[in-house]
Amino acid sequence: MKVASKKKQHPLLALHSILLILFIYVPVFLIIAYSFNNSRINSNWSGFTFKWYSSLFDNRQVMEALSNSLSIALISTVISTVLGTLAAIALRRMASRRKQGVIGLLYLPIIVPDIIMGLSLLVLFSQFKIELGKMTVIIAHITFSISYVYVIVASRLANMGKQLEEAASDLGATPWQTFRHVTLPSIWPGVLAGAIMAFTLSIDDFMISFFVAGPNSTTLPIYIYGLVKRGISPEINALCTLMIIFSVVLIVLAQWLLNRGNGEKKSSMLPF
Repeated sequence: MKVASKKKQHPLLALHSILLILFIYVPVFLIIAYSFNNSRINSNWSGFTFKWYSSLFDNRQVMEALSNSLSIALISTVISTVLGTLAAIALRRMASRRKQGVIGLLYLPIIVPDIIMGLSLLVLFSQFKIELGKMTVIIAHITFSISYVYVIVASRLANMGKQLEEAASDLGATPWQTFRHVTLPSIWPGVLAGAIMAFTLSIDDFMISFFVAGPNSTTLPIYIYGLVKRGISPEINALCTLMIIFSVVLIVLAQWLLNRGNGEKKSSMLPF
């Protein structure tokens, strides 16, 4: 019996993949490398140092921007995760004719360019005479985070199927018992992954926050933009490096939760 031989990858395709990876990641690696440069001039390497990282934590403006980013991200993540999860559960039970239109509306914040999203929210807040500040940034972040949470949770619900929920109903479980003991444990990895994604997007967002932020609601990306206008310094490289590491860790954790949730075997035994 002949074993089918593996097809060899075309050399040009492999070269294209390598060049694409280099194009994406070389600038990131340069930022990380020069964050350890002892010289204030990026083009001149004068030794390895951690002093730019230590100076960040002594910078009051950096700490204030970090505090704003974390508080905004935490509040918007909690609210968007709850609303996005409830939207995914509700749309799962909605009639198909209505569902497509609502799903299209939920996908709009993902499709619409950030600059249009930010400008439209700014116009909305100005029309209702809402003062720009932390609250407007939180509302803006909730607006686009709900869509990402919905997509992740809805995907998890689609993989779950309806067999266990139908079995719970047949055994006399109330809708609340079915949700608490069957639906929620099954989609919990997706909910956590959606929350981590929402938190990451909130921490990293610049464009929308730039339009709706007030004087006392400067986030880290906005603060970095202000520094870059005066020239790229090692402190900026260090701050960007920390944000890159933090974002990568959160994305990897979210992917791990999704893979772990999809890989778990569903138990046929109901907990009530």
